[in-house]
Amino acid sequence: MKYKDFVYGDFKIKEPVFLEIIKSSPLQRLKKIDQAGYKPLYIKKDLRIKEENYNRFAHSVGVFLLLKKYNAPLEEQLIGLIHDVSHSCFSHAIDYILKEGSEKKHDLQDNIFDNFVKQSELKNIIEKYGFDINYILDNDNFPLEERDLPNLCADRIDYCLRDAFFLEEITKKEKNFILDNLTTKDQKWIFKDLKSAQVFASLFARMNKNHYAGLKSAIMFRVIGDLMKYTLKKEYINKKDLYTTDDQVINKIKKYLEKDKTLRILWDRMNLKSKIINNPSDYDVKISCKSRIVDPLFFDKNNKIKKVSDINQKWKEKIKKELKPKVYFLKFKD
Repeated sequence: MKYKDFVYGDFKIKEPVFLEIIKSSPLQRLKKIDQAGYKPLYIKKDLRIKEENYNRFAHSVGVFLLLKKYNAPLEEQLIGLIHDVSHSCFSHAIDYILKEGSEKKHDLQDNIFDNFVKQSELKNIIEKYGFDINYILDNDNFPLEERDLPNLCADRIDYCLRDAFFLEEITKKEKNFILDNLTTKDQKWIFKDLKSAQVFASLFARMNKNHYAGLKSAIMFRVIGDLMKYTLKKEYINKKDLYTTDDQVINKIKKYLEKDKTLRILWDRMNLKSKIINNPSDYDVKISCKSRIVDPLFFDKNNKIKKVSDINQKWKEKIKKELKPKVYFLKFKD
């Protein structure tokens, strides 16, 4: 199978287990799950890159390809490929919809991941090719794929580069500079020098400020959450619908717009027809957003491995600050 990824380029995927997983229903569903949440709330109309490059499927395959590119073990490539299958519609908005979610952590999909995989066809595919499902589902076995913040991992590297390139925050040349200066050693991602480590760290911080924990994201999560909670309460949709696709849920909700005034107000907020501002002194709702920052490893001039924070006190202080959730106070002007 030939696969063209807009971040990493052309790949030939030949392993049967990966080919079967890519064709499976859980992976294919991710093509209809937006990477950020809901495109009308953040997408630029003049964006030059095709939108099909920006969904949970593209990111999942991207993590797999990144691990493949840097020769990670097959088991690690496998978990990279399936790591996002438990995402609901509208991605991290689920943490603002269900009570089991956390606005500050955005971890509901992680908490249900093991059961989700075991109850899907993925379990049979994985075991069919001789892999131990319990070993695959143990994150401790795969530090290249997943590590806690502020460490680097394949998931974090891919979504930063994919998001930044898709949203035109970086050029192709800048993207390639980061990838060309990245390597692995002892199951850790390491930049070849301080400069490249700082370039990526700064990019990630900018993406967090402008997107991941920015005001636009706070608004997006809140208005999606409010609409979905209301439609669940009214039984226009049910919890099972949340694990279909974005379009299926939207189409179900649209049927009730004409007869439900409250629903129309919430719908207008979700489709940029209402003014929403951040005003700590006069607000309707307080909302938190998970904040992210990274502290990349790099080789110094003596070929010793160090963190950016080891030689940059300001970055060390910034990490402490940025790992705290961002808080916004939203006022709706319908």
